[in-house]
Amino acid sequence: MAARGMTAAALGAWIVFEDEAGFSMTPPSRATWARRAHTPTVRMRGWTRCRVTLAGMCCYKPGERSRLIYRLHVHNRRPVKGERRSYGWQDFRHMLVRAHASLGAPIVLVWDNLNTHRTKGMREFIEATEWLTAYHLPAYTPDLNPVEGIWSALRRTHHANHVFTTPEDLVHALRTGLRRLQHHTAAINGCLTATGLT
Repeated sequence: MAARGMTAAALGAWIVFEDEAGFSMTPPSRATWARRAHTPTVRMRGWTRCRVTLAGMCCYKPGERSRLIYRLHVHNRRPVKGERRSYGWQDFRHMLVRAHASLGAPIVLVWDNLNTHRTKGMREFIEATEWLTAYHLPAYTPDLNPVEGIWSALRRTHHANHVFTTPEDLVHALRTGLRRLQHHTAAINGCLTATGLT
C-alpha cells in the first residue's frame, strides 16, 4: 500500500477504492421488540425478486475533501438465461470516466480481484488510459477496502428494519442513505481509518 501512496503523490492523483454490493427487498433485522413472553415477529413482504446492485468508490486525496461516488442498478424481474445480474466491464469503464471528470485529476484505483475487473477489455482500457493506474487488493481482504464500511453503514441504517413494499421504496431508501453519506466526510474518512491504512 505504501507504493500505491507514493504513486498517487507523484501523480497528484486521487486514491480511489472500488467495491460492489447487492441489496434486496428483504432487509437485515437489527433490533425489534415484543411484549414479555411473546416471540418478536417482523412481517416482511414475501416478494424478493427485486435486487439492487451498487458500485461505490471512496476517493481520497491529501488536502481535499474525501468523496463517495456510486452507481445503482435495479433488477426487478426474473433473469433471462445468460443475462448478467451485475456490472460488466463497460459499466466500470463508464463509472471510472465519470469519476475522473468529477475529480479532475488522475486516479490510482484499488479494487478486488473480481473476474470483471480482470477481463481483457478492462485491462486494455486501463493500459490505454493515461490518467488511470490500477492495483488489485490481495485475495480475501475485504477489511482493506473502505467501501465495505460504506455498505455496512448503509445496511445498519437505511436498509435495516424496513418493510419495502415496492422496488421504488428500496431504491429511495438506498439513495437517501448514500446521499447522506456523501455529505458526511467524517464517515468516509472513518471507513479508511477502520482499514488501518493511511
